[in-house]
Amino acid sequence: MTGPVRGGREGLLCTARRPRKPFVKVGTMSVHPRGRVVLLTGAAGGIGQVMTEALLTAGHCVAAVDRDTSRLERLASVWTTGADSRFHAICADLGSQAGCEQAVEATRVQFGTVDAVINNAGIGMSSIRPDAETRHPSIEELSRETWERFLGIFVHAPMVITRAAVAMMKQGGWGRIINNTTSYRTMLRVLPYGAVKAALEAMSAVWAKELEGSGITVNVLVPGGPTDTPFIAAETGWPRAAMLRPQIMGPPVCWLLSEESNGVTGTRITAARWDPDLPTTQAAQRASRAIGWPELSADAVWLSSQPT
Repeated sequence: MTGPVRGGREGLLCTARRPRKPFVKVGTMSVHPRGRVVLLTGAAGGIGQVMTEALLTAGHCVAAVDRDTSRLERLASVWTTGADSRFHAICADLGSQAGCEQAVEATRVQFGTVDAVINNAGIGMSSIRPDAETRHPSIEELSRETWERFLGIFVHAPMVITRAAVAMMKQGGWGRIINNTTSYRTMLRVLPYGAVKAALEAMSAVWAKELEGSGITVNVLVPGGPTDTPFIAAETGWPRAAMLRPQIMGPPVCWLLSEESNGVTGTRITAARWDPDLPTTQAAQRASRAIGWPELSADAVWLSSQPT
């Protein structure tokens, strides 16, 4: 990528000069020469920071949304290089509708549009109590306030942000919605975290079907297991050395933002299964399956009884 970034009301130009070729190569992936504008929530956390850095390195513009001001400032100190930086920090509380809408608007003002949304922000089980990852809270322990807090971040925030951004994607005829959910085992065994992540998984499947053919794809990207970030408290007792490295999220998220993934939608990618030694399209195929639980459609008696 060459040339400075320009943003603001003039609209996005992540590179000042347009190359003659329609796409440029970053590694083995084709990237739009002007880059894409990515709104990434939870950008200052362990996984979020990895994805932020990977996308910036690939030539994209990143609106990094987080509520942790100090971590955002540390990211900004590395990636902000003057008024034309491709990195823009947005401190926002995604627990409120206003905070979500302000994050989208701040991205539009800075870069002119939103091409992609990565719903990555989260609350860890250790916010309930330090050992909640391994000693799961019971029904009686989980208050309505706790449920609302988890629903706010994992369900309401992705819905509000995606709803606010999707019109800009439709206008451009291209878009990416990437949701970080969790393992199916967690969905079925851990409350409230697993249940709200299951809701986001289901929302992803619905959005993928609704937006099919629009140029906007909807996919799920998960690490594939416990990941060595501050999100998991030391009180779990899990050995850090055995956890997944957050860096595994970089290659698949860059592929999803590349032109090679055009038309790939309704897919769930497990980053731990991504083989960096394979060509990227093959690596994606190896690490993918359908979003949600399509195999359960065999149980839909009413649908199967209707005439075709």
